[in-house]
Amino acid sequence: MPKLKPITYDGRIPKKDKLKRVVENLLTGKEAYDAVIALTDVYTGTNDFIDAADAKAKMAAWVGDNPKFFPHAAQYDFEAWLLPFWSTIQELAKHNKSVPGNQPEKVNHDKPPAKHIQEIFENGKCRDSYVKPRDAKRILEGKDLGVAAAVCPELKAFINTILALCVGELID
Repeated sequence: MPKLKPITYDGRIPKKDKLKRVVENLLTGKEAYDAVIALTDVYTGTNDFIDAADAKAKMAAWVGDNPKFFPHAAQYDFEAWLLPFWSTIQELAKHNKSVPGNQPEKVNHDKPPAKHIQEIFENGKCRDSYVKPRDAKRILEGKDLGVAAAVCPELKAFINTILALCVGELID
């Protein structure tokens, strides 16, 4: 069974030649990984990407033709993939604000999903604001990611890349 090793970057994914060097080093370095799956938000605080398709195309172009590189992007931000679990978000935030739409990956730059989640936490009766590492884990704990993948095409593509590399059954 393949082993996944997440490598995080503070704030954003490397761009252009730096991304290419990172990928090449991961594929040929001391540990020589079998594949590199890159994941970025479209909303990075800059205007680097128009949408997920643009982000994936740019990452692929930066790295070049490499069959072991798989670029992925969360449409706008990772928190879009949390929106299908809005009832859990409401419970944690202790607030009944309504879900910001039934198509999570269409919640856009004007007010990205992370802002919606931050707002419900800050307006709710919980004691803290939204903190991604802590609260995303709490929101997803025990959840079936298939629920989110069913309404989030970019998440579905990301999961299917992992499953394909593991020679697992893909999500329809």
